[in-house]
Amino acid sequence: MHVKNISLLAVAVAAGLSLTACQSGGGDTTSAAASASAGSSTDAKDTTDAKDTGGTATGTTTGTAGSDATVNGGTGTCTSDQLTATQRHGMGEGDILVHLKNTSDVACDLKGFPGVDLKNDDDSISAARTDLDAPLVTVAAGDEARFTLHYKPNLSGGSGVTFDTMVVTPPDETHSLTIPVSVNVAVTESTKPALSVDPVGTGK
Repeated sequence: MHVKNISLLAVAVAAGLSLTACQSGGGDTTSAAASASAGSSTDAKDTTDAKDTGGTATGTTTGTAGSDATVNGGTGTCTSDQLTATQRHGMGEGDILVHLKNTSDVACDLKGFPGVDLKNDDDSISAARTDLDAPLVTVAAGDEARFTLHYKPNLSGGSGVTFDTMVVTPPDETHSLTIPVSVNVAVTESTKPALSVDPVGTGK
């Protein structure tokens, strides 16, 4: 009888210990799950905040750069109010080298043929385009690009016709620049003496 009581007591103690262990393990699992959940929530929030902040900054920067690149073609097309024009005789007889100087504080681009007219009080002649390809020329602030105007000089010995004004319209512009010149061409049977212009970036 005494042995039987001891056995029952041992079983009861073992069951109590087992129950305690299960409860302890369950509590740890719940706590760990709660911690993991809290950590996941914090991580998710931090990731969201970082994404929002980074996305805004990147979007703003990219948008600005993209806008400039799309609208202005990189550094921007040179406008007439950014340029001044001067001229001097070129290496060949009948050539005038025209300099377009960028007077702004930023670089800009020029590509194509300028419009060129020679004028006097009574007449005006316009230059035709040559067959040369037009390069893209980036003109730094304070720097200049050049092109050449070709005309037939007066070698006839007569007085010819003198033009005292050159009107230059930069590529992709509608506003012109005026330069004083002295260009004397022979009077020919043609009412318009031959006059041609190279694209910007090909003058030497």
